[in-house]
Amino acid sequence: QVQLVESGGGSVQAGGSLRLSCAASGYTRSSACMGWFRQAPGSEREGVAAIGRDGSITYADSVKGRFTISQDNAKNTLYLQMNSLKPEDTAMYYCAASSSRGTGWLLLLEWTYTYWGQGTQVTVAS
Repeated sequence: QVQLVESGGGSVQAGGSLRLSCAASGYTRSSACMGWFRQAPGSEREGVAAIGRDGSITYADSVKGRFTISQDNAKNTLYLQMNSLKPEDTAMYYCAASSSRGTGWLLLLEWTYTYWGQGTQVTVAS
């Protein structure tokens, strides 16, 4: 059974940085695409960044140049380095995984993913 556990959220001032981690178990990296999503109160969940099964990386326009997604295959862990944080980045952040072979914008769609973590809260103060 696939399990995803996020950590690393917290409260920071605007302009600050945070690194989120997603510890994964129950699958091998080569058989899954993985992504980060976020959901602010009153808003729909949106894709932030993702890595496809082929290793391709996709970012939402709103985070390009500020966020970096990466993975440590030895630790089976996905990361999201978030720099130059803005108040509008405040949200619950979720890690997701799927066996989909999708690439590009498909990786930022919620329905692409089967497995979800419980989320970690990020709050950016102005």
